[in-house]
Amino acid sequence: MAEMEVKDSGGKKGPGVKKSKKASTRVDLTPMVDLGFLLITFFIFTTTMSQPTSMNLNMPKDTEKPSDDTKVKESGSLTIMLGKADVVYYYYGNELMNLKTTNYKDIRDIIMEKKRNTPAEDLYIIIKPDKDASYKNVVDLLDEMNICDISRYAMLNPTDDEYMLIQKTEQASGIK
Repeated sequence: MAEMEVKDSGGKKGPGVKKSKKASTRVDLTPMVDLGFLLITFFIFTTTMSQPTSMNLNMPKDTEKPSDDTKVKESGSLTIMLGKADVVYYYYGNELMNLKTTNYKDIRDIIMEKKRNTPAEDLYIIIKPDKDASYKNVVDLLDEMNICDISRYAMLNPTDDEYMLIQKTEQASGIK
């Protein structure tokens, strides 16, 4: 607790001069430290920790035979392939020879344009990251699917023809 310490000056200095007693204060901070730790403990125990969030995963409906493939209309499909150096390749339907390139800034516009021009029940996006694509790019594209509110998409491996076409395009562009 707080105390007052009084020190005696030891007598008079000089003839007829009366000195007053000097008082010094000393504050004991132990209760303040106790209170601080009690408050920290209270806030730690009453705080709720952040809950992990996850993305909804849309699974295909069960089929009678495991070998049944999901049929997709060519007019409603958009295939997006991820390459190295943050380059995105895409084509519509089965038009692999009309392969176009873009970047991650413009892919949202392409997805939204396809969404506007295609009935919702026909729209299907196929994502094909090649072995040189980074994990960050795959997550970014899945985020774009979520932002654009696309619920029908699949992630597949590129075919050999698609992979060779990506490699030739990268070599022609000088991407290493």
